[in-house]
Amino acid sequence: MDFQYTEEQQLLADSVERLVEKTYDFESRQKIVRSDAGYSPELWSNLAELGLLSLPFAEDDGGFGGGTTDLIATMQTVGKALLAEPVLSTLVGGRLIANAGSDEQRAALLPSVIDGSTKLAFAYVEVDARYEPAQIAAKATKSADGWTLDGRKIAVQHGPLADKLVVAARSAGNPGDREGLSLFVVDPKAQGVSLKSYRSVDNLRMADVDFQGVKLPADALLGEAGKAWEAIDEALDFATVLLCCEAVGAMKFANETTLEYLKTRKQFGVPIGSFQALQHRMVDMTISAAQSYSICLLATARFDAAARGELDAAERRRIVSGAKVKIGEASRHVGQEAVQLHGGMGMTEELKVSHTFKRLTMICQLFGDVDHHLERFAAAA
Repeated sequence: MDFQYTEEQQLLADSVERLVEKTYDFESRQKIVRSDAGYSPELWSNLAELGLLSLPFAEDDGGFGGGTTDLIATMQTVGKALLAEPVLSTLVGGRLIANAGSDEQRAALLPSVIDGSTKLAFAYVEVDARYEPAQIAAKATKSADGWTLDGRKIAVQHGPLADKLVVAARSAGNPGDREGLSLFVVDPKAQGVSLKSYRSVDNLRMADVDFQGVKLPADALLGEAGKAWEAIDEALDFATVLLCCEAVGAMKFANETTLEYLKTRKQFGVPIGSFQALQHRMVDMTISAAQSYSICLLATARFDAAARGELDAAERRRIVSGAKVKIGEASRHVGQEAVQLHGGMGMTEELKVSHTFKRLTMICQLFGDVDHHLERFAAAA
């Protein structure tokens, strides 16, 4: 099987990598994550101009009709550079609009997502949900002229940066039921919406969001009321696959910088990389990263096949969960080893490897940890 990138995939990846290398070094990132905005509007605009945000959307919606396979190399660059920009959150929100929205809603919303003028965040996690996306208690009540939204969402990735929130709420049924879930596009500045903004351990912006009697127009509902489960499930698998690709990029940087450190740091008059025990650990890290890349290739290919209708949802879930398990284990291994092989310096704020470790730690938890996906893998099988 040919695992080479196509010319178009490689061109986009190279363009993004050159842009990041030129404008987004580690010192610049540190200033950006500490700024009030929490991201670089200039870089965000440049990423949109390169076509990154249009790639996975259909040509009829103004995109290029690509899939997750087309984003492998680019998401690796996102991971390697530790981009704080809401690339994944916006693509996931756009995926929900593209899959659940009507023709009119896609025409109204997606062009501004593609050109970068609208940033999105998906608000679905609730207290005590334990990675189960159907454990939603937030209520959407039908009114004469639209809907009324009440509830609370936690850990909304890039929520403080979002121009629009895509919110999962329950229009029927009870928490845990897959039937009765609906999706709504909500303005975070609307009356009744309050955000508590904070930085996660990897310095990315997150928010807890309260909705108290939020009045929504009828066209805020994406698709049919109570029928959003399949779109939510598919979008979360989409997010998980891209997150795995990002993890591979972060592991690649961790391995490269650790190897360089082993070659230059000296003890007893020789580089510590000459010690056989450390060489073995470095080899194990390299193998973990290589295996992670391989399973990313499998997961993206199978996910795209499912999107084309060539696989059923159960097989898609099985493959995605298998990839997340492997990526979670490898991220933990590579991240911890990179820090340990750097010694005490590995935990300092001044070294990028410590921030890479934090990001890999967060990736292990996002969209389900290893235990959750092991159970999901077994259920799908």
